[in-house]
Parts: sequence; C-alpha cells; structure tokens
Amino acid sequence: MTVSSSLSRRRLLALGGVSLALAHFPRGARAAAARDPRLVVIVLRGALDGLSAVAPVGDPDYAAVRGSLALSPIGDKRALPLDGFFALHPSMPVFARLYKEGRASVVHAVATGYRERSHFDGQDVLESGHAGPGHTESGWLNRAVFALESTTPARLRGLGVGAAAPLVMRGPAPALGWAPQVLPPAGEDLAQRLLDLYTHGDPTLAAALRAGLDADRIATSGGLTGDVAKARGGMDQPNGMRQAAMGAARLLATPDGPRVAALAFDGWDTHANENSLLATRLSGLDGALEQFETGLGEAWKDTAVVVITEFGRTARINGTGGSDHGTASVAFLAGGAVRGARVVADWPGLKTNQLHQGRDLAPTQDLRSVLKGLIADQFGLSAQTLAEKVFPDSAAAPPLRGLIAG
Repeated sequence: MTVSSSLSRRRLLALGGVSLALAHFPRGARAAAARDPRLVVIVLRGALDGLSAVAPVGDPDYAAVRGSLALSPIGDKRALPLDGFFALHPSMPVFARLYKEGRASVVHAVATGYRERSHFDGQDVLESGHAGPGHTESGWLNRAVFALESTTPARLRGLGVGAAAPLVMRGPAPALGWAPQVLPPAGEDLAQRLLDLYTHGDPTLAAALRAGLDADRIATSGGLTGDVAKARGGMDQPNGMRQAAMGAARLLATPDGPRVAALAFDGWDTHANENSLLATRLSGLDGALEQFETGLGEAWKDTAVVVITEFGRTARINGTGGSDHGTASVAFLAGGAVRGARVVADWPGLKTNQLHQGRDLAPTQDLRSVLKGLIADQFGLSAQTLAEKVFPDSAAAPPLRGLIAG
C-alpha cells in the first residue's frame, strides 16, 4: 500500500475518529479492592454563569440584580428547588434528581485564584493548576495520575476526550485519547492496512494506533442510541456532549480501562441572549451526566464527576440580554461516590458593596480546595503532594474534605 507523504502521523491516528497521544490501555491485573474509584472532570469553556445555573432565589437582592435573567421558585421561569435558598436551572432535571437521591451537590461562590477576566489566561489557570497563567506544559489532573502511578499503576491511567486532549489531562502520565467521530469512520480494511504498514516501519505508532482503534470500538460498541446517534462532534451542542459522555463512560467502565477522564465542552460565553443559549448548553451538560450514570453501570457507585469553569459572569445583566466576564461561579459534583443533597457555600451576598469590584459574585471558596478534596478522598493522595506537585504553591488552599461519601 502506498501512503501519500502529505498524511501526517497525527492525521493517520485521527482516522476513524481516534485521537491518540502515544497512549495505551493498561493491561496489568488490578488488585482486588472494595472500591474502584473513578474521577471525571468536565471543563466548561467560556465562563458559566453560576447565578443562572444555580440561582440564589432566597437572596432578597437576587431578582433586582439579575433582571430578565432571574429565575423564580414559581411562575414561568420556575427553577428546580434544591435547599430552600438555592434553586437549579430548569434545564437540569437529571442533576435535580441526582441531588434528591443524595448523589449530587453544588459548591457555590467558587473560583480559582485568577482575578482577571481573560478566557485564555483563565482557562490556563483552571487546567494547569498553577496560581497564574503561562503554564501550559501539563495539567493538574495528569500530574495527579502521575503521582499515583507508583502505587496503583494498573488502575489510574487517564483519558482525554476531544480532538485534542484538554490541557488538564496533558503531561507526564500516559493518557488515552478518544474523540467522537466527525467524519465517516475508516473501514476495517484501511485500518488493517495502516496497522500492517506501521508495524514494519514505526512500531511505536503502530501500537498507539492499535490502542486507539481498540478504544474507538469500545466507546462506540453497540452503536450510539437515540438522539445521540445524530451527533457528529459538536461538543458545544447537547447531542455532542451526550455522545462524548457516552463514549467516555464505556471506556471508564471497562475492567482494565482508564479511571480518570477529562472532557471539555465549549460555548459558555453568554454575552448575549443568555436565557436561550444557557438553556441549550445546560440541557447538554445534564444529558452528559445522565450518559455517565447509565454508561458506567455498576461503576457509577464509585464515581465522582466534577464540572468546573474558568470564572463566572457579572451579577447584572448587560444591554444584549446577557452577562459579561465575572469572577466566582459554581462547581457541580455528581456520581455515586459523591456526598450529595448539599449546596456548599459561604454566601457573600449580592448587594453592590458585597460584589467583587462592585460587579461580580465574590469568591468565598478556592476551587483548588474542592479539587484537592476530591482527589484526596477518592485516591488518597496526600495534602503535601497535592500542594507541591499537583497544584504548585497552593498550601494556603487546603483540601476541602467530606465531598465524597464515607
């Protein structure tokens, strides 16, 4: 078989919807354990409006500050009740059910240590785990996996979902990559020809391609069902989010598959027409959580999913029916391992003198503390390692414990 020299190694690996960064499934036997924990990180790029996603309807200043973006416990814009003070956006009925079942919770008024409002820098800080921007060589989740490899090498391989692995999953630890197909899949004959070619000429690439094709077979086994089958990529759209979650869940559910995964959903920059746009995006996120619950099966009971964003949005509505770049937002937690039915918040208030710089929800919880607590409770990584290697220079943000059910 003759292969055109214009076909790069990256493009060959992408055939059939597989994006692989020289990674592999672990093949070693897993040690017997009562728990087999998993952690899924979903990054919402564009800055989620936490005041709309989880509305503080009990705050006396909320309705006036939010204007036409305000939700209500009753009426046409009725939110889903959580705890009497906070209510959930109506586009998230699955999360509301999980919350009532004690398998989901919220951390509100949370932010990284970043206080500017650049998406690029904010996302770098969010995913790199460093205190400031400019660190893009590795992500905190990959470093956490790397720190755990010496003790649990067969159980903590990472998975990055998307055409390119999210920064949070890049780094020294091997990580499998998988992307939902955006083109018709390559036929079995072509795949075999490529494997034969690279087995003789580039064994490392051949092994990576073989692992990637195996991953794609698992992620799409049994086909894609319902509306999810209509999706072709588009991880900023509801079907695309559900498709990505469905494939990731199948990979995480395999006995010797990855145990830690990262996904990134785009499109959360709601400068205009926020009511309609946010309803669509949150519906997709809610559907993705349902796909994880269904696809993980028995493994769901030991799983924690955390949903994070680079920063929040302004408390007040702007002139185009949206909100601008802000500071604090929310983090969603879901999964059988989560200690649920709680909104964890030190509520700062929404009066002008309580807002950050007079415009944003003020942060009262460090997101690094939330993430440290999840890693510590799920996998037992020490506070020292978390503060020095996973989230460098973060000793002032201790792990928030108790997010995982005992």
